[in-house]
Amino acid sequence: MYNFDFYNPTRILFGKDRLDSLDRLIPGNAKLLITYGRGSVKKYGLLDKVKDNLGTRDVVEFGGIEPNPRYETLMKAVELVRNEKIDFILAVGGGSVIDGTKFICLASHYQGEGKDLLMYGFTPITPDAVEHVVPFGTILTLPATGSEMNNGGVISYGKAKHLVMSEMTFPKFSILDPTFTFTLPKIQVANGIVDAFVHTTEQYLTFPVDARLQDRMAEGILQTLIEIGETTVNEPENYDARANLMWNATMALNGILGVGVPQDWATHLIGHELTALYGIDHGQTLAIIFPALLKVQRDQKRAKLVQYAERVWHIKEGTDEEKIDLSIEKTKEFFESIGIRTSLSAYDVTADKFPEVIENLKVHGLTALSETGDITLEVSRQILETAS
Repeated sequence: MYNFDFYNPTRILFGKDRLDSLDRLIPGNAKLLITYGRGSVKKYGLLDKVKDNLGTRDVVEFGGIEPNPRYETLMKAVELVRNEKIDFILAVGGGSVIDGTKFICLASHYQGEGKDLLMYGFTPITPDAVEHVVPFGTILTLPATGSEMNNGGVISYGKAKHLVMSEMTFPKFSILDPTFTFTLPKIQVANGIVDAFVHTTEQYLTFPVDARLQDRMAEGILQTLIEIGETTVNEPENYDARANLMWNATMALNGILGVGVPQDWATHLIGHELTALYGIDHGQTLAIIFPALLKVQRDQKRAKLVQYAERVWHIKEGTDEEKIDLSIEKTKEFFESIGIRTSLSAYDVTADKFPEVIENLKVHGLTALSETGDITLEVSRQILETAS
């Protein structure tokens, strides 16, 4: 196991009827900005409930944050924070709203151009770069990204998705009430399941370093998602299924799985290009790229793929090659079973578009991906071809 530092200061309030905690979590004299997406929190009454629990605090609203939050939209919120002298932000929504809020918190008191905070890689923004960050909390409505308990976010600008991360952008608190997910469309729930699944495998399906606890935790999340996947998509008010999805998605990317182990993230980085160029949902891009990447990288990931086959899919018979083949097929079948298609052709992305994807990877410096840096542009092309 590698050396590691672990830091996560986010307070989690999980379960039903937790909005009454807002009064003690947010300073009573705070001038508050509520950020949200395209209106579902208004439509289903959640925003009114939130405001009722904020008492007499001075509240300003900013809605319209997109599913892939755009820099231009977020900068409008930054101006609002500056003009209104906002000193606390409450994000009500899914990962995109929370991601966008992290950028708003960083950019509002940043002296340079907001674009300077956008990164292509995993370079954190340090405290010396931003003197003051507006504190924020979250109320989660869509379990998927884990943004409610981590310090990273993905922001769209131009034809690219950029990573923003800093130790200063952990939420102060996050309220996770599974009942807030009951009104979600099936496709959003399914995308969230895939996102949590692949977050886990990005930290698990690499190579062994004898990190036994991290392996077992990852395998537990994967097995749980497989068990509850179809139920939580098809039974929207099944509280237990939604509760398990919500906590699994949070645990998949709050940092605990990734300590002391190599991490991949190539599936996400290639998938980001597909979203930026063709508007394919993030979860859908993961379901397309991940099985194809496993096929192309099977030799590099052999030991962990066999472990994945045996421990997650309970495949005990056959050669190692047969186990790997079957585990990849079962992974695709799982994604398809919850309504997510797993080939590029299903989204009308044909081979003539691959050069555009490869060029974007090149422009963004994503030329040596994976846990060992061996996914070159040519290997990325092979992955796209395998996913076609």
